[in-house]
Amino acid sequence: MLAWYLAPLIPFTEDQYSYYAPLGALVTMHPTIARSAQVGVQVLMGLALGIALSLCGIAALRLGVPGGVVLGAVIGVGVLLGGWRLLGAGGDWVALAALFVLLAAGGDPEGFSISYLGTTAFGVVVGIAVNLIVVPPLYLRRASERLSALRDAVTGLLRDAADAVAEDRLDPDRFREALDELGRTRSAVTEVVDEADESARANPRRRRHQDEREENARRMSALERTAFLTRDLIDLLVELQASDDVAITGAVRDRLARAIRESADLIATPLGDPAASDRFRGASEALADYQSALGTPEAGGRAELAAGAAVELCLRRIIDVSRPFV
Repeated sequence: MLAWYLAPLIPFTEDQYSYYAPLGALVTMHPTIARSAQVGVQVLMGLALGIALSLCGIAALRLGVPGGVVLGAVIGVGVLLGGWRLLGAGGDWVALAALFVLLAAGGDPEGFSISYLGTTAFGVVVGIAVNLIVVPPLYLRRASERLSALRDAVTGLLRDAADAVAEDRLDPDRFREALDELGRTRSAVTEVVDEADESARANPRRRRHQDEREENARRMSALERTAFLTRDLIDLLVELQASDDVAITGAVRDRLARAIRESADLIATPLGDPAASDRFRGASEALADYQSALGTPEAGGRAELAAGAAVELCLRRIIDVSRPFV
C-alpha cells in the first residue's frame, strides 16, 4: 500500500506505471531481511538485463528485422541469461522483463523502461524498509528447539544400540533405517539453523542475541560431529555382528553396552546442567572399563582386539565432542 501511494512521487517515472511499485514490494516478502534484500537486488538485476535486451530488440526492429525473429531471439537470449547463477531469483525475470518492454512499451520504450525499473526498485526499497521497521523476526529459539530434537535423535539411537549390544540382538536392517532417519533429521535441522543464522544478518535485534547465536553454532557443529561418529559406531557394530572372525564375548559385551549408554546420557545432558561433569566422568570411566576388558584373554585374538579398539576410538571421540560443554 505504501509503495502504491508513494510511487507517483518518484522522479523521472510516469504515474501510469505506479503499479510496478507494489510488485517490487511483493518480491521482498521473505522470512528474513537478508533474504529479502538479496532477492530484491537479484530481481532488479534480472529486470535491468531484460530491459537492456529488449531495447536491443527494439533497435533491431527499427532497422527492419522481422518482429517474429526479434521476439524469438530476445526471449531465447533472455532464457539463457536467466540461467546465470549470479542472478539467483532474478533469473526468471530476464525474459519476462524483455517481453514486457517489447509488448507494452508502445512508442516510448525508453520512458517505459525507466518507469518499469524505477518504480519496481522503489517498491523493493519500501519492502525492505518495512521489514526492518516491523520487528524483523529471529528464528534462534526455533533453531535451538530443533537442535534439541537432533540431540534426542542421536541419544535415542545410541541407547538402542546399547540395548542391542547388551542383549546380542543387533538387527542391521533396523539400524540402517534408523541411520537414514537420523540423516534426514540432521538435514532438516541444518536448514532451520541456517535460516536462523540468515535471519540475524542485517537484523537490528541480532546484537541482543549474540550469545544465543554462538551457542547454536557450537551445538550444531558438535551435534553434526556426534551424528557422524554415531553412524560410524553403528556401522562398526553391524560389521562385528556380521563377521565370522570377530565376536563380542560376554566379558566385553556388558562393558561395551554400558560405555555406549553412558555416552548417550552425556550427549543428552542439557546445557548448564549441574550433573554434566558427573556424566562426563561416568562416560569416561565406563569407556576405560571397556578398554581394560579388551586386554583380557577372554576377549580373544588380534581380530577381536583390533575391532574392539576401533569401537573404543569411536566412543572416545563421541565423548570428547561433549568436553567443551561440560
